[in-house]
Amino acid sequence: MRLYTLVVSIVAHAAALILLVIVPLAAMDALPDIRVVPEFVAVTAAELPEVPPPPQPRSPQPATTDARPDVAPTSAPDRIEPEVPRTPVGPAYDGPPGIPHGDPAGVPLLNVAPPITAPPAPKQPIRQGGDIRPPAKTRHVAPVYPPIALASKVQGVVILEVVISETGRVQNVRVLRSRPLLDQAAVDAVRQWQFTPTLLNGEPVPIVMTVTVSFELK
Repeated sequence: MRLYTLVVSIVAHAAALILLVIVPLAAMDALPDIRVVPEFVAVTAAELPEVPPPPQPRSPQPATTDARPDVAPTSAPDRIEPEVPRTPVGPAYDGPPGIPHGDPAGVPLLNVAPPITAPPAPKQPIRQGGDIRPPAKTRHVAPVYPPIALASKVQGVVILEVVISETGRVQNVRVLRSRPLLDQAAVDAVRQWQFTPTLLNGEPVPIVMTVTVSFELK
């Protein structure tokens, strides 16, 4: 019984010694907590451009009435100047009396060009006949017989329609009845003819008439 009591006593003392001595020592030798040190990145300040200085405010310039006569003065004048009449600028105005240089506001007006009248329409040629007599021939040019027509012994009559102007000159020639190898010779001769002016109610007018040119072999 005593042996059992001794063993239990020893175990109890050993346990008390562990609790009192060994456990605090073990707690004192415990490793400290590991702290993570954050990584720092070096940042350098960027070079900023120099800011220009603000513009200096302009000093207000005194208003002058000489540069702009239409601006009302801000201060009372020292003396009253007589009003100078304005000189009109621009071409002369031929308008109604009372406004010789423009409108009442003093704005010069431009000359208004006269309306453009259309030229009179040309007179249409009239045909011979009735009370209209044919004009008299004042110049005659005989046709030249073409050599090829002479060699071919071609002869005959060429009838032409001619337009005679107010002055009696031949303006246009048209072949009405053709004769081979002789038409051009007849046209060339008739273009050189001249006539007296044809009158209608006392005024010269163009006229259309028929001309006959004969070619004969002798």
